[in-house]
Amino acid sequence: MSDGPIDHLIRQLSALPGLGPRSARRAVLHLLSRRDSALEILVRSLEEVARTTHACPECGNLDTLSPCRLCRDTHRRPVICVVASVADLWAVERTKSYRGRYHVLGGVLSALGGTGPEDLKLEALVSRVRACAIEEVILALGATVEGQATAHYVADMLRETGVRISRLSHGVPVGGELDYLDDGTIALALTARTQAG
Repeated sequence: MSDGPIDHLIRQLSALPGLGPRSARRAVLHLLSRRDSALEILVRSLEEVARTTHACPECGNLDTLSPCRLCRDTHRRPVICVVASVADLWAVERTKSYRGRYHVLGGVLSALGGTGPEDLKLEALVSRVRACAIEEVILALGATVEGQATAHYVADMLRETGVRISRLSHGVPVGGELDYLDDGTIALALTARTQAG
């Protein structure tokens, strides 16, 4: 095949998370074989999303409204769930078990990745906690070294505000068997154990 628009599209799609060159090639062939029912609709959807979607100035979520639908919801509790990315926000929201507000940091602290405190939306978080009568901040950051370092940093920044600070619990996942878990997960589950019955 030549280096034309089809190859360019395959390369663009294969750069997306979860898609490699083979999957991208199959997707392009599917779209081209269904030009009217798939390709043109996808093109219009991509153009509309690119034109209308923006980061919420309050929480950092992606939406067509500003502030976003979540921030406009007056039934949400005065609790902020701090997450690293919009993907994490969507994951928490998908559970339908949390009815508070969010704050997207835009990443986690990483010396190797070159991400320092100035690269994250930390000051905006402190300002929101002070201005909005927030009762609790939940640190929903990954159980990685970088995620935990970020959680410690955020907790230290928020301590002077007097807000209650909590973290997601970590340990054995629902349906998980001990034999298949890594040592760190088992050790953390033992440390964070709760009373039975």
